[in-house]
Amino acid sequence: MKFTLKDYQRDAVRDALANIRKARRLWHGESDKTAFSLTAVTGAGKTVMAAAAFEALFHGDEEFDFDADPGAVVIWFSDDPSLNEQTRFRLMEASDRINHTDLVVVENTFNRPRFEAGKIYFLNTQKLGKNSLLVRGHDAEEMDAKADKQLPLPDIRPDLRAYTIWDTIQNTIEESGMTLYLVLDEAHRGMGTAAPQEKGTIVQRLINGSGGVPGIPVVWGISATVERFNKAIEFAGKHIKLPNVVVDASKVQESGLIKDTILLDIPDEVGDFDTVLVRRATDKLKEATVAWSEYAKQQEEARVVVPLMVLQVPNTPNPSDIGRALDTIFERYRELPSASVAHVLADHTTQRFGNRDVPYIEPQRVQDASWVRVLIAKDAISTGWDCPRAEVMVSFRAASDRTHITQLLGRMVRSPLARRIPGNDRLNAVDCLLPKFNRKTVEEVVDALMKGDDSAPPSGRILVDHVEVTPHPDASSAVWEAFEALPTQTRPQRGAKPAKRLTALAHELASDGILPGAGRLAHAKMHNVLDTFQESQKEKIEAKRKSVMTVDGKTVIADMKGKEKSFDEFWEAADVAVIDDAYRRAARIFSPDIARTYVEHLAQKVASVDDDPEEYLEAIIEARVTVAGLGLVTEVQAFFDGEADKLAKEWLARYASQIKELNDDRKESYRQIIEMSTEPQSVNLAKPESRYEATKAREGDKEMVFPTWKSHLLCDKDGKYPCVLDGWERAVVEAESGRPGFSFWYRNPEQPGQSSLGIAYLEDEQYKIVRPDFLFFAEQDGKVVADLVDPHGLHLVDALPKLQGLALYAETHAECYRRIESVAEAGGRLRVLDLTRADVREAIKDAKSAKVLYDSTWASDYS
Repeated sequence: MKFTLKDYQRDAVRDALANIRKARRLWHGESDKTAFSLTAVTGAGKTVMAAAAFEALFHGDEEFDFDADPGAVVIWFSDDPSLNEQTRFRLMEASDRINHTDLVVVENTFNRPRFEAGKIYFLNTQKLGKNSLLVRGHDAEEMDAKADKQLPLPDIRPDLRAYTIWDTIQNTIEESGMTLYLVLDEAHRGMGTAAPQEKGTIVQRLINGSGGVPGIPVVWGISATVERFNKAIEFAGKHIKLPNVVVDASKVQESGLIKDTILLDIPDEVGDFDTVLVRRATDKLKEATVAWSEYAKQQEEARVVVPLMVLQVPNTPNPSDIGRALDTIFERYRELPSASVAHVLADHTTQRFGNRDVPYIEPQRVQDASWVRVLIAKDAISTGWDCPRAEVMVSFRAASDRTHITQLLGRMVRSPLARRIPGNDRLNAVDCLLPKFNRKTVEEVVDALMKGDDSAPPSGRILVDHVEVTPHPDASSAVWEAFEALPTQTRPQRGAKPAKRLTALAHELASDGILPGAGRLAHAKMHNVLDTFQESQKEKIEAKRKSVMTVDGKTVIADMKGKEKSFDEFWEAADVAVIDDAYRRAARIFSPDIARTYVEHLAQKVASVDDDPEEYLEAIIEARVTVAGLGLVTEVQAFFDGEADKLAKEWLARYASQIKELNDDRKESYRQIIEMSTEPQSVNLAKPESRYEATKAREGDKEMVFPTWKSHLLCDKDGKYPCVLDGWERAVVEAESGRPGFSFWYRNPEQPGQSSLGIAYLEDEQYKIVRPDFLFFAEQDGKVVADLVDPHGLHLVDALPKLQGLALYAETHAECYRRIESVAEAGGRLRVLDLTRADVREAIKDAKSAKVLYDSTWASDYS
């Protein structure tokens, strides 16, 4: 893969491959057809996950312990050829083992007896329609009727076509040794709601079989919402349903692949405010353009994000109205080139809007066509469209068209650089302006976006009335240095391998010139580790080595006369295939790269490829046997992983200051490497440069204006911070603000991000992240100190696991704070646990209930 998979992507690929392995076994062993689905929110990287699965399917994968299927064929099916084309390009962009010749678009001239193994074929609904050249001569209804009456099937092949696409599908399914996989993109579409007596959709006929053509053996549905797909599979009853693969939406949000905030603008009054909001949207486009340009300069980035504005129009737009909107945009943004507008409307020709001629552009080309700054669209663009640089949308849709608006917004939430911009809400947000909406109707859009449904993914924050807050002008550099020194924890990754983490770190250190030759050094150090282990476990390794070289078994001797049988044991020398298999299993422990270089390291001790190539080849074989034997020693995994983890941590600590000087893109690479661990890892907080906060909320028909507070690290132009504090929270802020030396406080954001302090805790054997409410900063003995104070609710079932996570954090990072305290109401008063005390932490570790702790002598009254 050209991309490093996020942890949730790696988990999803592992689970999908487990289903594929089982599906292949059931098809070839029992002729059972199977189906499963992958559910992931828009922006999660479903195509990247599919690319990783396809690489393993065609070529095998050591990390996922997956053997290649030499007879695998994939049909990628959607209802839109342009969506297929975009997917084809994305697969080439993501994979370094699948090339363009492996990705075949099925055109009308396609005419093969069967599909070719190792290839992905792109089909769409229209290609299987009854008027398509690909299906001429195949009448599914007639064939079904004749099959029911056991009559001979017709054989009509017009236009000198030897095979219809249905013939190709059938021949591939029936070919021994081949496995046909069907991947349904946007799997909720085309499934229909057909009752038993109704004609099935094209997709249903493809899945379940029709007209003498059998159903597809393995079906994989991919979508943000796959309920309709799952129900259709279950209703048809033709496929065994394998476990669904579900990607946790919160992990996608944590990853930074989708934007954190959607800002909604609506008119305050009733009337026609199209022009007013178009002007405002144009200002936002200008601001975004400047912000991205400045960010690129600051980071010394060669690639500059060029923001795009989308004008969403009704199904029957008035060309004059669109023309007036374009005139407003160009009057407000005079630097905008005149040839910077395009459309994706159904009529694929140049359109005239007012006095402007606007060309058509294919949806999949918009992202890379940076000359397009304003895009005119209806709703068709929303299906599978991908344009992360679309930062501003003005929708002229009526309030009744909520679904079309949320669909398009759902396609605009992807982060342009596929990562979160540290501490900058302006660059982590998307703007949506709705001239035809009012406060009541916009609530439907907010509800849909917050919950997530068929039309859009759940989003982090939706703000209607908001203000931008920036660093407080009175906060000194010493305060921010104290803030940035605070450790925040990452969520551990299932199945993370220390050796892979080490080699990835070595690659980045070498690429950045921080540690030249880091890869070679890492391998050499791990070779020494394995040499040391060999010295300490000589006898065990020799025994395991012999077991690799020998295959043992039993011969059954049957005495037909005496009706008895006996067993004779035998031993045979292992052949190359047996040795290779044992070596591959060992390589999964040490990583394929380190296993390969260690074999060379061992061989070079006894022979030289230059002096005697044959002797060197024998030495290589002997070394592979040794590595295979090493892999069979139970203790080697823990020893090897521990040493690899130790070296990675040593390098991360040694070169931390140099890594900190890199730009955000490079620092993100190291952050991902730090997260490649089965234990929580600590990274420093990033200073927030810009954040949006809500200023109002609506409760029923009443509007509530949020109170504002002084001395917050982030503030508006008046030095205030808008925030609703409940009773406990207010009491804590007032008490901490009144302490000697107090200077500033910080409301820790609930949303993930580099400026939000997170602490890992374990619940039901799953790691989660809790975000404490408050940080306080004060001056003491001439320096700035930090206090972490967390009002802790006791009514939730996860109250104790969160408290235990906070205690473990305090045990590791107590030196970073003056105080770490958890406050809760018990017996009608506020009580506090001091987590800097070892005895309190021990009591929390052994506790069965959080409430009992606050009622006990371990706690004291908070004041």
